[in-house]
Amino acid sequence: MTLEDSTEPKPQPASTVRSPAWKSWLENVQILFIALILALLIRTFVAEPRYIPSDSMVPTLEVSDRLVVEKLSYRFRPPELGDIVVFNPPPQLQIQGYAKDQAFIKRIIGKPGQTVFVRDGKVYLDNQPLQEPYITEPPNYTWGPAQVPEGAYFVMGDNRNNSNDSHIWGFLPQQNIIGRAWFRFYPFNRIGVIYHAQPHSSTHPLHHSPSRPLTPDSFQSKT
Repeated sequence: MTLEDSTEPKPQPASTVRSPAWKSWLENVQILFIALILALLIRTFVAEPRYIPSDSMVPTLEVSDRLVVEKLSYRFRPPELGDIVVFNPPPQLQIQGYAKDQAFIKRIIGKPGQTVFVRDGKVYLDNQPLQEPYITEPPNYTWGPAQVPEGAYFVMGDNRNNSNDSHIWGFLPQQNIIGRAWFRFYPFNRIGVIYHAQPHSSTHPLHHSPSRPLTPDSFQSKT
């Protein structure tokens, strides 16, 4: 049998042989691109990680806690009392030098249309003193009364006397809210879903009419 008669495949010229390496490289690039797009979409519309830089939410959240902030809930419902929300600083804070993307985290205490004031170590909502077992200590300042405007919220830190919140800079516009603190993934000994305790009114209202008009003084701490 001559070589030409052999049934073995004939080698192709080197110029016609293509290495599969370029296909593998292209597939890896496509996978990386898809992963980046998915990560961007998830971070923008679903959830994103955040860390706690200050003690304004102690004891609920501590410095250096790592959280997952979920963004889906508020696409279907408005924020509720007791929700711990992450938000971009409103104009009042940006004037003080905070960057637009420097996120804050606080608890919602007052919703649109409700009246808030702070007196004698208590926060009052619609003339009812709130029972708040989640705070570090009672507030040592006086504020209000003021009515929460439409499209805004009154937010406070759980560490009431060490929190840069609505009693200092005013109401939080709803459009500034990024999402809701949902899950703590660090430190490992405190991993778990974050409980959003809702403030409850006492059965003994304060007989005081918070009817004076809103003024700039309504947004300042008075000691």
